[in-house]
Amino acid sequence: MTLSPDATVTTTPAAVRPRRSRPDAGSDFARLSRRVTEAGLLRRRPGYYTVRLGLVTGLTAAGWAAFAVLGDSWWQLAIAAFMALMSGQVALVAHDLAHRQVFRTRRASALWGRLFGNLGIGMSYGWWMNKHTRHHANPNHEELDPDVAPDILVWSTDQARAAGTGVARFVGRHQAFLFFPLLTLEGFNLHVASVRALRSPTLKHRLLEGALLFLHLAVYVSALFLVLSPGKAVAFLAVHQCLFGVYLGCTFAPNHKGMPTFTGDDRPDFLRRQVLTSRNVRGGPLTDILLGGLNYQIEHHLFPSMPTPHLRRAQVLVRAYCAETGVPYHETGLIRSYREALTHLHRVGEPLRNRRGAS
Repeated sequence: MTLSPDATVTTTPAAVRPRRSRPDAGSDFARLSRRVTEAGLLRRRPGYYTVRLGLVTGLTAAGWAAFAVLGDSWWQLAIAAFMALMSGQVALVAHDLAHRQVFRTRRASALWGRLFGNLGIGMSYGWWMNKHTRHHANPNHEELDPDVAPDILVWSTDQARAAGTGVARFVGRHQAFLFFPLLTLEGFNLHVASVRALRSPTLKHRLLEGALLFLHLAVYVSALFLVLSPGKAVAFLAVHQCLFGVYLGCTFAPNHKGMPTFTGDDRPDFLRRQVLTSRNVRGGPLTDILLGGLNYQIEHHLFPSMPTPHLRRAQVLVRAYCAETGVPYHETGLIRSYREALTHLHRVGEPLRNRRGAS
């Protein structure tokens, strides 16, 4: 097994030697899991989530109340920016619900996930859950992880060489420079993908998902055009959705972009599959809040159901264990994480730039 040549971290042969996941108690991950469990880090935190969900709901409601009180004013664009932040926080809550960090049962998690996702921000919980589950199973695997499938952006030189023509090729050539501008479309893309997912026969509870999605859309658009003049309504929608997309992208981009990728049968054991492809972001309490705990991406991927407030404590155990077993553990600052991701995007787009020079 070899890592992709596009990897941004150096690993030793021993660290990446394929050790297949085994259910026996002696596997590397099983030993780490016992330490984490004994430390009580997988226990539910109902008090924390009661406060967090209450605050996110309350602040979101306060934002919309301010929107109604302010009326037809250009100051509403400030409310739009605030609501973009709150929409991102709602998305992070839906993420924790999907991983069953909040409720033990699947039914309760799905119910609240659809309320926060479908109704709250117009994102299909079922569609996102399916996509995100496949990502967690095989992070940064080019054939198995939907988050690194080639689309507008390419994530490896092989994907760049196979890129087609037109817009995709142009974007691929300049994707490092276009990355943040493209994030302004991510909010819109999320809504469109959610609606398109309703046509999929594999989506469970399609009627419920669709009803909540279209209820969100109807209330949202009606509120904008009833309170604001058409020009201000369109401006509010653009600011809200564009900043929401940028916030989401800035939350998820540092996690895996620019980290080693796998192809074909390259599939190390669970511990290495999760640690080698993930990047942690250093920071304090504000970083934890803004990134929703996803700055502890390594710990989150190893223990997806671990409540967010335990991730910081788990990091101490995981980092020490990785040093003990010789598994590279990558952590950097927030700005550096974006630089690494953008450097990777620029490098893998080189075949497209060379192709232009040769044509």
